[in-house]
Amino acid sequence: MNQISPRPEPPLAALLELTHRCPLQCPYCSNPLEMDRARDELSTEEWLRVIREAAALGILQVHFSGGEPTVRRDLEALVRGARDAGLYSNLITSGVAIDRDRFHGLVEAGLDHAQLSIQDTDPQSADRIGHYPGAQPKKLAFAGWVREEGLALTLNAVVHRQNLDRLGEMIELAVELGAARIEVAHVQYYGWALHNRDALMPSREQLDAASAVVEAARERLHGALVIDYVVPDYYARRPKACMGGWGRRFLNITPAGKVLPCHAAETIPGLGFESVRDKPLAQIWAASDAFQRFRGTAWMPEPCRSCSQREVDWGGCRCQALALTGQADATDPACVLSPFHDTMLGLAETAAHSEAPPEFVYRRMRSPVEPVR
Repeated sequence: MNQISPRPEPPLAALLELTHRCPLQCPYCSNPLEMDRARDELSTEEWLRVIREAAALGILQVHFSGGEPTVRRDLEALVRGARDAGLYSNLITSGVAIDRDRFHGLVEAGLDHAQLSIQDTDPQSADRIGHYPGAQPKKLAFAGWVREEGLALTLNAVVHRQNLDRLGEMIELAVELGAARIEVAHVQYYGWALHNRDALMPSREQLDAASAVVEAARERLHGALVIDYVVPDYYARRPKACMGGWGRRFLNITPAGKVLPCHAAETIPGLGFESVRDKPLAQIWAASDAFQRFRGTAWMPEPCRSCSQREVDWGGCRCQALALTGQADATDPACVLSPFHDTMLGLAETAAHSEAPPEFVYRRMRSPVEPVR
């Protein structure tokens, strides 16, 4: 049995997935395969109680996310609740479902930070990736409102085969928009993104060129823009500490109130996820079977168990291990010591070097596996 402290350190942050509803239909959507319906979402009062419990637990910041969090009509009340609880609040948004007056209202309610996702710098490509026409002008307008209100802005650029060649332009866009940070997030291939791996996987040549772009931009923009960038797992030699380690620094709450160690944890069969509707958040964090299952190091197989990096990467990604090996407790195939590492690299090379990428299978709430042509 995994040996963990009965009183683990409190998490630093909580991702509050207010809803799975979203106007975009991104082919790499990180929401679970079975999305929560609006009728199942936590009420305003339930979310406010959760926010107070998060503050009491010792959490320092909450991220309002989705889906698209601005489709919740009570978002202002939730932001105000976070301010009243002494929490730093961040809005993670596509920027397409909100107007200027409503954003001002969120700032008045106490919003501290905005994180805007972009699909590309080319407007036509951005519209195609998100399957939402006219998104780019709305996103640029939203970024302008953030600047006018004096809030910090982070740009979140999800990169892949079909936009990675414009990474330099994305970084320049972040500078133009006055962002303090850009997070260059390579697509993670589990959940819905697995449906589109062949359409999204970049080649090694693309990756090497992009990495060079990032290093040059970091040197040139030092002190002006922070660039977060991690090599995609399929081309890595060592795994990264997913979410800072399972059940160590982070928790995720779904629209219906399930508490997860990471946003994709529901892909792992056999884990039972407890709800804030049934138990206090602190109790779930400290004692839930799902959080204890991979917390710490005692669960690890070899070669992880005796590896000097076991308390650095904490075993890597459990969802990725499951997706590629069929076992959630296997060594993450991103690690060069995994017997599945070459298989992972082979999948990447095969997908990336197909002559033409297949069409996207877009993410839809009602018909999740229907290809949109």
